[in-house]
Amino acid sequence: MKQPLRVLAHFEPGDRVLDSLAGESEWLDIRWCAEHDDAGFYRELPEAEVLWHVLRPLSGADLKCGPRLRLVHKLGAGVNTIDVATATQRGIAVANMPGANAPSVAEGTVLLMLAALRRLPALDAAVRQGHGWPTDPQLGETVRDIGSCIVGLIGYGNVAKRVAAIVGAMGATVLHTSTRDDGRPGWRPLPELLAACDIVSLHLPLTTDTHHLLAADALARMRPNSLLVNTSRGAIIDEDALADALRSGRLAAAGLDVFAVEPVTADNPLIGLDNVVLSPHVTWYTVDTMRRYLSEAVDNCRRLRQGRPLANVVNQLTGC
Repeated sequence: MKQPLRVLAHFEPGDRVLDSLAGESEWLDIRWCAEHDDAGFYRELPEAEVLWHVLRPLSGADLKCGPRLRLVHKLGAGVNTIDVATATQRGIAVANMPGANAPSVAEGTVLLMLAALRRLPALDAAVRQGHGWPTDPQLGETVRDIGSCIVGLIGYGNVAKRVAAIVGAMGATVLHTSTRDDGRPGWRPLPELLAACDIVSLHLPLTTDTHHLLAADALARMRPNSLLVNTSRGAIIDEDALADALRSGRLAAAGLDVFAVEPVTADNPLIGLDNVVLSPHVTWYTVDTMRRYLSEAVDNCRRLRQGRPLANVVNQLTGC
């Protein structure tokens, strides 16, 4: 009889996660480790055959501590936190889950748009301070309806298409850009999109080409008093340049779920600005996304155990 497949799940499970996996215990030996628990991680890693990876960067040195690793499965789409080159050299498959978190991230994106457009944090704070009625005479001259805006999506994958459907249903005009003209209505080159839109939302992976894609020059092309939303990767934006644009009032607001350094540090120039709505990289984190993640993770473990081809492998292994 085969031994259970050893899995290191690099996150803390809630009760629903544990309940959903209870029926797999005969063939899956899952060890849980919080992302901040390095001692536990390095204790469990040498025996792990599969690593379920979330956000804590996985270096080449980490991979070398896992001599039995056969699969690193990203719970999500972006594999920029994994040293894929070292994994490939060591014969470790790297897989991801494209589209699994798209419904949740899309809704989280629109949530940030609305919160920033309607100045929700400031209004929430005012009510808690005893102001039962708006005290700012400029309120009605600064807040916007999404339906009256032109929304620009940079990148046009699974998440962006869902955002387009939601804001389009609200009445917005939607433009998008990608690496080349995809023939779809609404495509624009990036400089034209930045100049045309009231809201710009990022939906692309972090690569050498997209690092600081929105630096000072790109931000200067955006419409005055426009809104920038980022639920993709923090380093796509030059955060210092964005802070300058927000402080000066040239951009009206930003809604950010991701940061160049995560967890976000106290010296980040954006966290002290009252025209920024922040969340800690959690737009993907819902019961529904976790259910989809676990379903795909268990399926790939079953494939690995049975010697069948793995789903959504992003690296090419010699002999595979």
